[in-house]
Amino acid sequence: MRVPNQVGRNAEPRVLSRHVSNVLGGGVALGSSGLILAVANQKGGVGKTTTAVNLAAALALEKRRTLLIDCDSQGSASSGVGVQQAAPPTIYDVLIGNCPASDALRHTDLAELDLIPANRDLAGAEVELVDLEDRERRLADQLATVRGGYDFIIIDCPPSLGMLTLNALCASDAVLVPLQCEYYALEGLSGLLATLDRVRVAHNPALRLQGILLTMFDARTSLSRQVAEEVRSHFGASVFESVVPRSVRLGESPSHGLPVLLYDPASKGAEAYRLVAKELLNSLEGSKDGVGEVGAREETGAR
Repeated sequence: MRVPNQVGRNAEPRVLSRHVSNVLGGGVALGSSGLILAVANQKGGVGKTTTAVNLAAALALEKRRTLLIDCDSQGSASSGVGVQQAAPPTIYDVLIGNCPASDALRHTDLAELDLIPANRDLAGAEVELVDLEDRERRLADQLATVRGGYDFIIIDCPPSLGMLTLNALCASDAVLVPLQCEYYALEGLSGLLATLDRVRVAHNPALRLQGILLTMFDARTSLSRQVAEEVRSHFGASVFESVVPRSVRLGESPSHGLPVLLYDPASKGAEAYRLVAKELLNSLEGSKDGVGEVGAREETGAR
């Protein structure tokens, strides 16, 4: 089956390209304070939490001090690094003002990786934040007090464009968008990019698109290859060269409370996120040396 020119019926290439150009700007660079990166896509099931957890772990293994923030009431990013049903204080308490961000920090099994967890209390924050002063900047104000202790702060956003995601975008320097290699890959992406553009104009002029990461890539299928080609044709250098393959180990590792880089370091999924982290570091440091495309080499997707 040949993928049509529009990967997803509601994805208009000109609209998408316009929004991408608006949020690309001059990019971001590593500085003395930690780079805050939101992992966002309002479409569920695209590998967003998997990316947040394993990119954070990969950066930590590269000896970068990293903070992972779980902004989803499901708490999947928290459980993905071994924190199940987190007791207070959590990101909810930070946002509502019950405690400072420093009080909610948790250590993980990785020496360079800390976590601010989430639990079901966060579901109520969408409503409670509406009546609070500077509601969209609650997270930004709190992260300003801890970002100096980290090289990277990775925020796992919920699969929506509500108040929690708005807080994450207002707090962030850049956004990474995971995009599943499926037929409707661009469905909803125009809405997300338009939101990034509006947030940049109204709240956070420094916000930039760090890149689009292709996930769940299966080189055995022509559909995955064609979707990847189509996305790259629209977005060019805005797409990470590295891709994340479909992998059994990526699906198994959360049930063990471990990033895949600890659960099975030799797996294709672990290799993919190591390359994504290195590509991110290279791009921030102005170099593209050592960048690879795991998905293009992926043969089985089984491990």
